[in-house]
Amino acid sequence: MLLALSSCKSKKSLTDKDIIEEISTKKIISNHYDNNFSQKTVNANLNANYSDSEISTSINIKLRIEMDKTIWMSATKLGFPIAKVKITPDRVSYYEKLKGTYFDGDFSLLSKWLGTELDYEKVQNILLGQAVLNLRQGKYDSKIDNQLYQLTPIKENELFGILFFLNPDNFKLNRQEISNTEKQQLVSVSYANYKNINGELFPENINIRATDHKKLTTIAIEYKSVEFNEELTFPFEIPTGYKEISLK
Repeated sequence: MLLALSSCKSKKSLTDKDIIEEISTKKIISNHYDNNFSQKTVNANLNANYSDSEISTSINIKLRIEMDKTIWMSATKLGFPIAKVKITPDRVSYYEKLKGTYFDGDFSLLSKWLGTELDYEKVQNILLGQAVLNLRQGKYDSKIDNQLYQLTPIKENELFGILFFLNPDNFKLNRQEISNTEKQQLVSVSYANYKNINGELFPENINIRATDHKKLTTIAIEYKSVEFNEELTFPFEIPTGYKEISLK
């Protein structure tokens, strides 16, 4: 009986719901941007679990974003403030209380942490579940891979490779990957679920896996609450006496 049931299951055909419609690359990209994030500000609370070869920790973060202008984060652990970050299009400022260190400069610190070149737009897009590159400005091939639309640049970049995987139900990102073969680096950012918040599809979870040679860094983010279009402030001041982080 078990063999018969197993045989029946193996011959089961795909349902209409399982079948993904084959559409043009242009249409996939168009549908993706039809669901593009369209709010002016984000005010969110989230949990983040960070792990690398040396430490593993869980923290709470207050996140504020004024689109295309400022990303601000305030981190606490067990209710105690431990760090703050302020990111603008041309500057990254950061300090942490445990070691009394700070950084105030370009995007080299964030790029080093994740093992891939970052700028303001890429960081903002990662947090919002959007493609780190403007898909309308490049030429891409598409195919269906594991029930997702996969986009690949037609012309390979000499410095890095990139893949985008889009959900066929809402054309939001399911995963995006950036790799640098020469430096043996790979960053994968995946979005398991999206939640409809006042008509806006917003990621519930973000999972980041960054591999640099044999070093693995993972960051798991869970949004606990999200509000849009509120008046926001971005208080930030590096305490006196802190030691500047050296990236050499």
